[in-house]
Amino acid sequence: MESRKLKIRDLTLRDGQQSLFATRLSQAEIDKLLPYYENAGFYIMEVWGGAVPDSVMRYLDESPWNRLRTISKAMKGKSLLSALSRGRNLFGYVPYPDSVLEGFYKEAIANGLNVMRIFDALNDIDNVRESIRLINQLGGIADGAVCYTVDPKTEPAQKTGFFAKLFGKKAEEPKKIFTDEYFVEKAREMERLGAKIITLKDMAGLVSPLRAASIISKLKAAVKVPVDFHTHCTPGYGLASSVMAIINGVDILDTNIWWFGGGSAAPAIELVYLFAKKLGVEIEADMKAVGEIRKHLRGARESLKDFDLAPMPRDFDPLTDKLPAEIEAQLDRAVAAAKASDEETLLAACHAIEQYFGFPKPNEIVKHAEVPGGMYSNMVAQLKQLGASDLLDDAMRLIPMVRRDAGLVPLVTPTSQIVGSQAVTVALNRKKGNPDYTNPSNQFISLVKGEYGKTPVPVDPAFREQITGSPVEKPYDVSSYKKPENPVVAEFGGVKLAANREEELLLELLPSVAKNFLRKRRQEEYEASKPKDETAKAETKAVDNNAPITGPTLKAPMGGRIISVSVAPGDKVAKGKTLLVYEAMKMENDVMADREGTVKRVFVKPDDVVGTDAVLIEFE
Repeated sequence: MESRKLKIRDLTLRDGQQSLFATRLSQAEIDKLLPYYENAGFYIMEVWGGAVPDSVMRYLDESPWNRLRTISKAMKGKSLLSALSRGRNLFGYVPYPDSVLEGFYKEAIANGLNVMRIFDALNDIDNVRESIRLINQLGGIADGAVCYTVDPKTEPAQKTGFFAKLFGKKAEEPKKIFTDEYFVEKAREMERLGAKIITLKDMAGLVSPLRAASIISKLKAAVKVPVDFHTHCTPGYGLASSVMAIINGVDILDTNIWWFGGGSAAPAIELVYLFAKKLGVEIEADMKAVGEIRKHLRGARESLKDFDLAPMPRDFDPLTDKLPAEIEAQLDRAVAAAKASDEETLLAACHAIEQYFGFPKPNEIVKHAEVPGGMYSNMVAQLKQLGASDLLDDAMRLIPMVRRDAGLVPLVTPTSQIVGSQAVTVALNRKKGNPDYTNPSNQFISLVKGEYGKTPVPVDPAFREQITGSPVEKPYDVSSYKKPENPVVAEFGGVKLAANREEELLLELLPSVAKNFLRKRRQEEYEASKPKDETAKAETKAVDNNAPITGPTLKAPMGGRIISVSVAPGDKVAKGKTLLVYEAMKMENDVMADREGTVKRVFVKPDDVVGTDAVLIEFE
């Protein structure tokens, strides 16, 4: 009898590095790996989308389009290439009109993309409908992803009013929102819309082994297209739940290669291979070629040491290294427990195996706060960069409250970024003795307003009024979209900022990040075109920061990067006027005048990085 086969989607070059290393893997390191990837035989390689388009511009000063083209050329069509799209939010943090979606999908497919995994952070089917249609129309493969999340463990602190009606008066009998049937029905709807693959997307790693068995088996019975399981190991379920998914008939499993696996990422393919052998399942990947990638991937991880949150696991080759008898016994114990639906024993055995190899222990903080690993690693990296690492524990504890207030949204980009950023600002509010939500980000306001779509449960109208000024839900209005200007850059020869359609799309998707990235490209071109002996003579008048401050000041609510300044010395401003916009935790925040007055000095300019409580503006 022919053995059952399991297809693999390798996440190493996108989700693996995003979850473990805050998406800092450079093109130079990827180029070293690509010759070994060509013959690895992965069914799908996830290489683009998610945080990649933003991060490669923001942190690495690289072109997202060049990354996709380079990988596609190297792979020569031997594995399908996939990207992650946030549906209506695409690869950004706000809703976009259909014209932007179509432009990006068309260019992506033209540059070698095959599969677009499409999800909505709210599981709002209306937000993925157009993306599925466009990908199919343009010749790609639409992969519909249902975001897994869990109901609150406890009743909200306030047991009266809106939430009491929603969850019931008794803490022990809350109304269940995220049942198996909830996820299965979302999958059915996506298949009806034209999805050719259905993914259960467990971005926080919260699917326990028994829950994985239950949902995967029901998805297999409910849809005709292949079912993919995507999870993370952060809370300690990932490996065991992947074993249960295999036993219950999953068609495709998402994995990473050894040095980029485990911890806050998906399980390592090498461990999955060991279990598949025990189960009589054939992994559809060339494990010898995987071993070649693994050898070179270690150097890539070492290059990311500044962002590495976990100890290196011990080296291991499943094709040549003999396992100790006690680990072989744990593998057998885990398989027997899985077949018997003994979750406790299965988890204990998997944890023992992971501990032997040196993978991180289950993260209890993440498990309790119910957050995805990528969100956690990004919060750590961002807070470290802002010099506010002491806020991490407080912010993590606040995430469940912020999530509940925002309508029980699943935590996946962009909602994970929005909720995470807001939890940090609430922690900062409390540290300063200010009320919660004193400084809501623009995106949090939009989420609560309803512009991101329908939340799984309604937002309390009183809370919506507190945050947005109105209790009425207001969906995103496509007609209000304003295409960002493609200005002429006079100082670099009078050329347009975006030189072609690809760059125009970057400007539409991520205006503030793309603006800085593209200015550097135009500057490089301008400098290269000038005679070598010509020197720049531009002078910038600096603010005298040493002069004593004698007037009232406006300070930064939290550390971040200045995006724009809309006032100058001498301007008269009214209370509530937006004076500047800054970015913190990838969220844009308006800073408004807290008084009527005349601007005396502006201490910052675009691209300046400021710390919490830095003086931004002095008034007369």
